[in-house]
Amino acid sequence: MNEDKNLFLKEERYFFRTYKRLGLDIDRGEGVYLIARDGKRYLDFFGGLAVNALGYNHPAVNKAIIDQVHKYIHLSNYYVQEPQVDLAERVIQASGFQRVFFSNSGTEAVEGAIKVARKWGKKHGKTELIGLSNSFHGRTMGALSLTERPKYREGYEPFLQNVSHIEFNDVAQLRAVVNEQTLGIILEFIQGEGGIFVVSSEFASALNELRQKFGFLIIADEIQSGMGRTGKFFAFEHFGVRPDIVVIAKAIGGGLPLGAFLGNERVADVLTYGTHGTTFGGNPVACAAGVAVFQEVIDKGLMKRAGEIGGYLKTQFEGVKKEFPDLVKDVRGLGCMLGVELTQDGQPVVDQLQEQGFLVNCTHNTVLRFLPPFIITREECDALVKALTRILGVLSHAKK
Repeated sequence: MNEDKNLFLKEERYFFRTYKRLGLDIDRGEGVYLIARDGKRYLDFFGGLAVNALGYNHPAVNKAIIDQVHKYIHLSNYYVQEPQVDLAERVIQASGFQRVFFSNSGTEAVEGAIKVARKWGKKHGKTELIGLSNSFHGRTMGALSLTERPKYREGYEPFLQNVSHIEFNDVAQLRAVVNEQTLGIILEFIQGEGGIFVVSSEFASALNELRQKFGFLIIADEIQSGMGRTGKFFAFEHFGVRPDIVVIAKAIGGGLPLGAFLGNERVADVLTYGTHGTTFGGNPVACAAGVAVFQEVIDKGLMKRAGEIGGYLKTQFEGVKKEFPDLVKDVRGLGCMLGVELTQDGQPVVDQLQEQGFLVNCTHNTVLRFLPPFIITREECDALVKALTRILGVLSHAKK
């Protein structure tokens, strides 16, 4: 116990205060569980914030990492690297896009997508980028410029020029703002940090129509929702939209730092030698892990399972909403990306779930966000729902 206390004291002393830690000292992970140093087991329902699609200590990922470490850990990107090429081929085949660039993270991939869009726009006389309200695209200055939420932006002004925002799912405003100067529109088809809000079919249809008319780019942020999390490889596939640029990260590296942006034929030739680059992006160990993730998610059917188990969990949550309409405002999302919106602050519920051995994330103040590994079972979902029901039952009784 003293050792644990000392660890947290050191964390407080040495780090910039950017993370409000959970107060858990994790010793190891096994499958869908995290085990603290005191031996207590926690069923993890947000999986490293959508990173650990295969859970913890997955043997295929571990083996791929170890095998690659014994070959080489890093090479300059001046060299062709087999793990990179193998992963690139799988990404292109699964997505149908033309080109890929590997980065270290999602926010770096967003920066790359901005550069591709800007360079493309120079040739076509287009300058204006549009983001949506309640969005989150990362913490670098370009990504923050596209992000709308004040929580992440305040104090970092000024942002990129020629960037504006419209209301999420507001078709009338979309039609009023888009014109010949519009370079691109970036959106999360399911907003993650924003509270698991889903793009409407009307908004998606208007995007397609207006792109056809004005010729702008659609940029899909699939950092959290991609890699099969919704039961399809990308969330946009549920909405009949085919973006021009797609940004991915989170689950693609199996827990190692890795992101990417993809481009279709409209932007495939925008970048030329020396116009973009990275030292560590596409690290061979991370790419080897990514290949292992692809084999499990795509080749072995875990993507389909993510849709099925997520659908089951959503149905259970809808049952909880019916039982506690005074406490549960909405249930939304697709596959293993779900949100339960409460009528009150969600953090106390998160804290109580943690006490009972369930790790859940609260976002947008009132939304319980669930991003479980795709290997979660019905029995483990039932255990979570049972615990949530008990907690809400006590809260509902107290309100009366």
